[in-house]
Amino acid sequence: MNNYKVLIVEDDPMVAMINEQYVRKIEGFEIAGSCRNGLEALKFLETNSVDLIVLDVFMPVMDGVETLIKIREKQIPVEVIMVTAANDTSTLEKTLHLGVTDYLIKPFAFERFQTALDKFMNKIAFLKENNMVNQETVDKLISSNLGYSQKNTDLKFPKGIQPITLNTISHFFEENSGWCSSDIIAEKLGLSIVTVRHYLNYLEQQGVILENINYETGGRPCMLFKKRD
Repeated sequence: MNNYKVLIVEDDPMVAMINEQYVRKIEGFEIAGSCRNGLEALKFLETNSVDLIVLDVFMPVMDGVETLIKIREKQIPVEVIMVTAANDTSTLEKTLHLGVTDYLIKPFAFERFQTALDKFMNKIAFLKENNMVNQETVDKLISSNLGYSQKNTDLKFPKGIQPITLNTISHFFEENSGWCSSDIIAEKLGLSIVTVRHYLNYLEQQGVILENINYETGGRPCMLFKKRD
C-alpha cells in the first residue's frame, strides 16, 4: 500500500515543522511538500499530485479560504484539513461549505491531529468499499456511525477509537470468516498497520474477535485474528 501524500501549507516555519513531524509519526502518510502561502500551494499542485492538504487559514499573499476556493474551482481531487488560530464561526462556516475533512484550532495536540488524519483515512476507505451509492451509504458516511444501530449512536468509545474505523474493521470480519493478519487487513482496507492493530486490540478486548499466534511462518511468529463465533 502506497503512503498518502500530504502537502503542508503554513506561513509560520515553526508550525509547519511541527505539522510535518506529526505527519511523519503516523504510519501510512508522507510529506509531499511544504508551502508558505496559498499561491505557492496552487503552483505546487500544478505539477504535483497529493492526497491531503493541511491548510492554514491566515497567510500572506493568498489566505487559506481563498486557496480552498481556488482548489474547488479547479476541481483538484484532494482532501483538505483546515488549520487556524481563529475561532470565528464565519470562517468555520465558509470552509465547511467548501467541503473540508476536518477543522483544527491552534494550538492542537498530536492526538487531535492524528484524529483528523484518521477521519481522512476513514472517508477514503469507506468510499473505496462502497462503489454503489444509495441513501443508506450516504447516511452512514455523513453520520459517521457506519452500520451501528440507533441505540448505539450514543456509545462512548475510548480515546483514539473512531466509530467509522471501528465499523470498517468490524465489517471486514463479517465478510471474512477465516484467520487473517493485521498486515493483510490494513492492505485490504487501505488503513495503516498501526491503526489496524490499535483497533484489533480493542475488538479483542471487547470479545468481538479472537487472536492466535501462527508459528508456521518460517520466521518471526505472526498474530492472526478472526471473528468470534
